[in-house]
Amino acid sequence: MIQQIAVIGSGVMGRGIAYTAAISGFTVKLFDVMEDALSNAQAQIEKIFAKGIERNKITHEQMEMAKSNLTYMTSFEDAVQEADLIIEAVPEKIEIKKDVFERMENLAPAHCIFASNTSTMSPTELGAFTKRPNKVIAMHFFNPVHKMPLIEIVKGLETDDETANIIKMTAEQMGKETVIVHEFPGFVTSRISALVGNEAFYMLQEGIGTPEDIDKAIKLGLNYPMGPFELADLVGLDTRLNNLQYLHKTLGEKYRPAPLLIQYVKAGRLGRKTGRGVYDYASRSDQ
Repeated sequence: MIQQIAVIGSGVMGRGIAYTAAISGFTVKLFDVMEDALSNAQAQIEKIFAKGIERNKITHEQMEMAKSNLTYMTSFEDAVQEADLIIEAVPEKIEIKKDVFERMENLAPAHCIFASNTSTMSPTELGAFTKRPNKVIAMHFFNPVHKMPLIEIVKGLETDDETANIIKMTAEQMGKETVIVHEFPGFVTSRISALVGNEAFYMLQEGIGTPEDIDKAIKLGLNYPMGPFELADLVGLDTRLNNLQYLHKTLGEKYRPAPLLIQYVKAGRLGRKTGRGVYDYASRSDQ
């Protein structure tokens, strides 16, 4: 069974996955090529611990246990060489994922399962970059990982039932609900979420309403916990654009990215992580 987990990529999703795995009792190694990125990830994870204690979500004992389970490292080989499961959480660019999966294949033990946190891409295609396609699967977490209850599990063409069952049990050990869906670009959740988020940018571009009013309408009218712009800023506008570009390529015109979204990304307005996306977080007193 799974005891040691390596997480590749320490961005918003990677650090969230690392925290969730560590607090659930797994031994976790969080890898990133950049020291600054790892330092930022550690600082953000410390904030999650602090809020968990403050809100009585976790105990001091659980926090100390999780901290002892979690190691931050810049050596890819050290991160993966003893892993039972590797969860890849790098940007949604196929050339980046290809490089990561090829390195995982060369350095990870033979029994290790390779999971991708991809929200759109084919686990069959990712499995083809390895010699163990039967052990490759999509394990799609949601942001913020420590709060969102679902993991979307997607088998590739060659993924065997044993791998899927192990991932399902691992997700349950993390306290998550699961759905197992058939492989298709965007799976279930991203196809819907991408459409809603993209349409919101078209509406903003057309002057239908302010970001605040569009978010308010969706939250109160459709009972969404977050508005599409709040979610886009949390996920990252660059991530949202990457997903839409992939879905546009694979599924057609209805996923063509809104020009305003492209413009925001070109301007470096990527969301919370840069301090400004649709909203300016330096001037928002509620953030």
